[in-house]
Amino acid sequence: MAADAADTMLSKPGLSKPAVHAEGRPHLRVLGTEITLLDSIRERAEADLGITIGYETLDFLGAQQKAATQPGAFDIYDQCFHNLDIVWFWKAIQPIDTGRIQHWGEVNDLTKTGRLSADAMIGRGDAPVKKLYVQPDRSLGPQPSRHISMLPAVHNVDAFAYDPTVVPPGQPYETESWGWLLDERWRGRVALVDEPAIGVFDAALAAQARGEASFADIGNMTLAEIDRLIDLLVARKRQGHFCGFWQTMADAKRLMVDHRAAIQSSWAPAAVALSGLGVPVREAAPREGYRAWHGGLCVAAPLSGRALDVAYAYLNWWLSGWPGAVMARQGYYMSIPKRVRPFLDPAEWDYWYEGKPAAKDLEGTDGRVAVRAGAVRSGGSYWRRASRIAVWNTVMDEHNYLARRWSELTAS
Repeated sequence: MAADAADTMLSKPGLSKPAVHAEGRPHLRVLGTEITLLDSIRERAEADLGITIGYETLDFLGAQQKAATQPGAFDIYDQCFHNLDIVWFWKAIQPIDTGRIQHWGEVNDLTKTGRLSADAMIGRGDAPVKKLYVQPDRSLGPQPSRHISMLPAVHNVDAFAYDPTVVPPGQPYETESWGWLLDERWRGRVALVDEPAIGVFDAALAAQARGEASFADIGNMTLAEIDRLIDLLVARKRQGHFCGFWQTMADAKRLMVDHRAAIQSSWAPAAVALSGLGVPVREAAPREGYRAWHGGLCVAAPLSGRALDVAYAYLNWWLSGWPGAVMARQGYYMSIPKRVRPFLDPAEWDYWYEGKPAAKDLEGTDGRVAVRAGAVRSGGSYWRRASRIAVWNTVMDEHNYLARRWSELTAS
């Protein structure tokens, strides 16, 4: 962003330039995960806002635990809605005043109502709208109010990726199925993400698709349902079905680069990176629907005065468009797509958001070609993909029990 554009942005409500720039250069501490804490984001935000930013990058559980127990150790908590309950319960974060969010009225309905259109699927589990608004009793719920718990930002719909030279390609939304993850034909070549609030749903959707398990509410399983699912997975693991359980995108990439996995849980950046490396990979568009997640930004409870002004400046900057363009090049979406569009080349917008064939080679966040000319994004446009959500990443009522059983699975 040019200096004049930055000055204009900072003159808007919630981005008071004097509050940000007076009395020396402010320092903002951001706690989060590898999903969004990229050096390119930090450097651009520092330049645009005239602040310094320190990142602390942890895994999901580590970031959540630190945020809940050490609210004085961060200013911004950059995480996902399904990791929100514990930090809200321990009053580690404060309500966000949407009156200070410049483009709040433009945030789309996926967050605010749970779907983008009247005929879209309503995903089970921790749909962001269920935890978005601060209610009069300070609980979180779907009834609109001026204050929110987390500023909706980066999100995506996930499925699994597969090597089409090993697994015969299917038809998006027709024959591609979560059930492939438990297909005995791929025994020894299957990997799952090792995070119970995420990986369990990949496994549950697979078992349900094959008729090997059923759930009254897949987003909030009972103890008996958890036991049946984990017992099924343990049995498969002992038969050598799984080649690994990955925790980071680097791990996920390595499994396919080394040809250990032919089909596995997948996050968009890993699939984009594999494609850029020339590794055969295809992201599925399962007929049962996607597993979705939604990230955002929270403000630490102790912040006030000038430090709080700086935090709001950072929140507003995230919705300004440029960060969303960086996220798009990883395969992620932003809560205000129209703000992102001016910062993408038309060919990028058409590929990442519209689902059209790439008009030319497209670069990823590392500057290397990530998408070859003529490629089409699996599942089509953002609006089509985001209307096919089966379940959201979720911390269920019985999450503690699930986490113990999941540990038994990975250790078995």
